[in-house]
This record gives sequence, structure tokens and C-alpha cells, in this order.
Amino acid sequence: MKLFSYFRSSAAFRVRIALNLKGLSPPTEFVHLRRGEQSGSAYLAQNPQGLVPALTLEDGTVLGQSLAIMEYLDEVQPLPRLLPTDPPGRARVRSLAMLCACDIHPLQNLRVLNRLREAHKLDEQTANGWAAHWNEVGLKAYEDSITGNRHTGTCSHGDQPTIADACLIPQVFSAQRFKVDLSRYPTVMRVHEHCMKLPAFERAQPTRQPDAEP
Repeated sequence: MKLFSYFRSSAAFRVRIALNLKGLSPPTEFVHLRRGEQSGSAYLAQNPQGLVPALTLEDGTVLGQSLAIMEYLDEVQPLPRLLPTDPPGRARVRSLAMLCACDIHPLQNLRVLNRLREAHKLDEQTANGWAAHWNEVGLKAYEDSITGNRHTGTCSHGDQPTIADACLIPQVFSAQRFKVDLSRYPTVMRVHEHCMKLPAFERAQPTRQPDAEP
């Protein structure tokens, strides 16, 4: 396997967490999003979506999309599990993961913010306000989904990390960058603080990556 990653990408952060939880450390090729390397012909030949992460398998298959990659890892290396064994639990975890990966992240990622700045002439403060708003909406929904729920433990679902936590923690990092007041989400932050004490999460964070920049 080989991972294509960028230190600040929330989606790549998710997959780094999952790989760490599985005890896997494939070689990594760094794709600098702010320099546009994801749009170069060499990378597009590997991953036509032009996004990170991507995971190249031993047979040459290239997987895009962080949720698909994490589920693949759970299928080929079942332990420790990233999805519960019971269908309702799997559905709940997937729902929480998608809340971050499908509802929050796409509205505040780099290419959307660049489009707002370039095509719609939003200044930096207004564009960042847009990103902060969608983080607030999504994290409020996540907070309400896990607070007081009998399935919530030290993690989003039970006491073992799942793909829900692998999606939530990078989203919290993103919200911090956009100066969201995270004190409004105490259960989210309790889960975040617990997960960041785990080596798999701490080692995956952006500042610990070889390509990290200020």
C-alpha cells in the first residue's frame, strides 16, 4: 500500500487515524494542495478525483474517498474494529461519520473556499465566516446526536474508537482553525480530549506530519 496525503487535509487525517488504529504504516507520498499538486497530470493519473487521501493497493487499485478507504481497511484487517458488529451500531457510526464527512467538511474545504474567494469575491474574513458557520451547524447536530445517548461512551459510540471518531476529531481541528467556540459542544469536546490521548490519534494530527507547515 501507499498513501497519498496532505498534512492539513481533514480527510487524510481521518485515514491516518484509521491506519494507526490498525497498526499499519504504508509509505506516504505528499500532495501539496495549496500548490495545486492534486491537479497535476501525474497525480490525476493516480486519482482522477484530484483529492486526498488516496490509497494505492498492492494490485495497483487506487482507492479514493476517506470513508471508503476506512471501510476497506476494516474489511481486510478486522481487528481492532472501526465499525460495530451489530447492524444498528454500524448504521449509527456511519451516520455520525457522514455528518462530518458529507455535511460539514465539503462546505468548508479548500476548493470550496477558493471558489468563494475567486468567483464570488468573498474576502478572507467572510469566507472564513462561511466555514465557521457550517462547522457550527454540523457540530451542534453531532453534539445533540451523542449527548445523553445510551450508545455514547468515552468515544462517539461505546468506548472504542470507530470511523465516527476518526471523522470527528479532524473536524474539531478544522473548527479550531476557523475560530469556532467549541465550548458549546461539551460532549464533542469530551470525546475529542479522550481520543487525542490515544497514540493513534495524536500521531495522526497535522503538526506531527513530515510535510507540516506553519
